[in-house]
Amino acid sequence: MIAKGLVHKYQNNVDTDVIIPARYLNTSEPKELAAHCMEDIDPEFTKTVKKGDIIVGGSNFGCGSSREHAPIAIKASGISCVIAKSFARIFYRNSINIGLAILECAQASEKIQSGDEVEVDFDTGVIRNITRNETYQAQPFPAFIQNIIHSDGYLNSIRKK
Repeated sequence: MIAKGLVHKYQNNVDTDVIIPARYLNTSEPKELAAHCMEDIDPEFTKTVKKGDIIVGGSNFGCGSSREHAPIAIKASGISCVIAKSFARIFYRNSINIGLAILECAQASEKIQSGDEVEVDFDTGVIRNITRNETYQAQPFPAFIQNIIHSDGYLNSIRKK
């Protein structure tokens, strides 16, 4: 499974309140959440994001509350993958549960810049920065997580069995 897109880059400690502000938590409709994704940290995000794009963050991406709305908003906005130096554990688990691909890779987090074109191979964990002609190695997903992501979430993967 391969993802390819342009990068939207963010700093350390991006919390769930800036991914999807609390004032929009009166809905769990993915398209409505996507319409407000990142608006407090990046007002242009929803205008510039395209299907397949990739978010790159620093350390502790997705910290804050345990709400599933944050990864739902990211996924519904068209983001194919989030790469970060590290993730808040509950955000990591919520992302996998809804089928949002996320990879930890310190080198990619440090070197990739906004606007770079990046390709991610989930089978091998290879992240290729096409713009800078660099590659970085993340831990590839085990087969069961690849199945969850390919099935568009944990519940769908169970239904397929």
